[in-house]
Amino acid sequence: MPSPASPNPAQRSPRRENDWRLFLRLIPYARRSGKLLLISLILLVPLSLAGAIQPILIGQAVSLIRSEPNVFGFLQQLSLSQGLNLLAGLLLLTIVLRFALQAIQGYLVQEVGQRTTAEIRNDLFVHITSLAVRFFDRTPVGKLITRLTSDVEALGEVFSTGAIGILTDLFSIVTIAVLMFWRQWQLATLLVLMLVPVTALVVYFQQRYRRENYRARDELSSLNAMLQENISGIGVVQIFRRERFNAQLFRKNNHRYIRAVDRTIFYDASVSATLEWIVLVAVAGVLWLGGRLVLQDTLTVGELAEFILFSQRLFDPLRQFADKFTAIQAGFTAIERITDILNEPIEIRDPESKILTLQGIAGNGHSPDSSQNTHLGEIRFEHVWFAYKQDDYVLKDLNFTIKPGEKVALVGPTGAGKSSIIRLLCRLYDISNGRILVDGIDIRDLRQAELRRHVGVILQDGFIFAGDVKSNISLGETYPPEMIRMAAEKTNVAGFIEDLPDGYDTQLRERGTNLSGGQKQLLAFARVAIRDPRILVLDEATASLDVGTEALIQEALDRLLEKRTAIIIAHRLSTIKNVDRILVLKRGELVEAGNHEELLAQNGLYASLYKLQMLGK
Repeated sequence: MPSPASPNPAQRSPRRENDWRLFLRLIPYARRSGKLLLISLILLVPLSLAGAIQPILIGQAVSLIRSEPNVFGFLQQLSLSQGLNLLAGLLLLTIVLRFALQAIQGYLVQEVGQRTTAEIRNDLFVHITSLAVRFFDRTPVGKLITRLTSDVEALGEVFSTGAIGILTDLFSIVTIAVLMFWRQWQLATLLVLMLVPVTALVVYFQQRYRRENYRARDELSSLNAMLQENISGIGVVQIFRRERFNAQLFRKNNHRYIRAVDRTIFYDASVSATLEWIVLVAVAGVLWLGGRLVLQDTLTVGELAEFILFSQRLFDPLRQFADKFTAIQAGFTAIERITDILNEPIEIRDPESKILTLQGIAGNGHSPDSSQNTHLGEIRFEHVWFAYKQDDYVLKDLNFTIKPGEKVALVGPTGAGKSSIIRLLCRLYDISNGRILVDGIDIRDLRQAELRRHVGVILQDGFIFAGDVKSNISLGETYPPEMIRMAAEKTNVAGFIEDLPDGYDTQLRERGTNLSGGQKQLLAFARVAIRDPRILVLDEATASLDVGTEALIQEALDRLLEKRTAIIIAHRLSTIKNVDRILVLKRGELVEAGNHEELLAQNGLYASLYKLQMLGK
């Protein structure tokens, strides 16, 4: 009995992380744009100082006009007009400097944000395409598209709008606080103490907003999943008149999404309104305490003017934070959701230590025996158990060997495990227990690219990518045009391709909607032929072809099968009479094996299936 199958990752509850840990996940990406980020951080110092000294310059102007004793020494040596001109010039200089530095920093931050977004999107795409098919069995495509598009864009806002902006705001607050305490500690203490309740309110609204924003983005994912499903299945939707019913389902989902968004808007507006109110209270507090100090002659009117401006400047970063609040929280939500994907384990990995090949073993100097090198393509299943779900085995203690060059058919009722055998051989899934060997090598000791380079698969439904015909045959590999044409001629599909408007350069739409089902299947044969695999797998490969085309392809298929090991799945038993051996499966177990005549003579499951088909004809 095998060990239990690994728990379904979908059953794992995602572990929520705090903002700091989430932010730290972005640091490796930020380092890739380290120079730009460093310049942006260096600009924080002159930016903060330029903004912080402006209230002091205005306060000095008021004190200079009133001839108050707190005027700086260098101003006391100038006339009133000269002093005011100098202060006005310094103020203008700080304004120009601040605008210039803000423009430079804004450009650099946006550049970092865009680069980071692109890097994360690339890594996310690579990770998703590396995940096992098991992951896609339980994850709707629309939800993955949401993660790759809107979630990544929201994450980019953390850099382009939030991260550097928050650092700028914090640095500005610290700078202003230091200058305030340098100028007058009592008013400075009053303003700094008022930051405490503001911070508490911001944290509270942040937590509430995050929770609702996560819910809203989940609803958006469901919305996109439903949209993608209906577009992909539009033919079925229209044939069975489900337009109105599906529209009602979509409307309900859309309504849930809008309600979730409304709640995020409420908390966002609450933060902005609260900060506006706090700023007014701060100004009133400064006027109250400052006025008392002025009456007591312990504070000048110029210093009071400074602190009125300081009270606004101190809370300006918080007000700006309120403007960034939505983007920042949406970004953190996006980090959580993207992290959920990036934390998905890559179940099927290439070996890390020894690297084996089907021609020999590269890692330790050992190679398979000469018989294997002479006759390539042996497939052996040894005590193979497999389950899509834990303890629900679809293959049970499967044992069989397919000799090099042997043509073997897999037969059995629906759900017997025929397609599962193909998926395991191609290592789209990993077995729960046992071993699968190709030419005596466990396929888990082979790189996936090495294994799949030698296994050619033709499925019942040939998938077509948007692009021209020749790229749908080469599939990203560099084959000269002559090889592409030879592969098409070898499989007798060159005639159909040459009849297309632009021949091999004909542009095909997504999923090949401008081709018939049979034409798409013909391209699948050419794809396999150009790769010259040693093992050929046919899963109902000719089911979608008409009689005339099937006869043409059968001739090419006979040539393609020469000197190759072949596994054929066919529900029409009459098409597999001439194979070397037939393996009969039932509920994941091998129940019969032999050629056509031997199985008929056994009068078992195969014989009953064959008689039923003949009776149907």
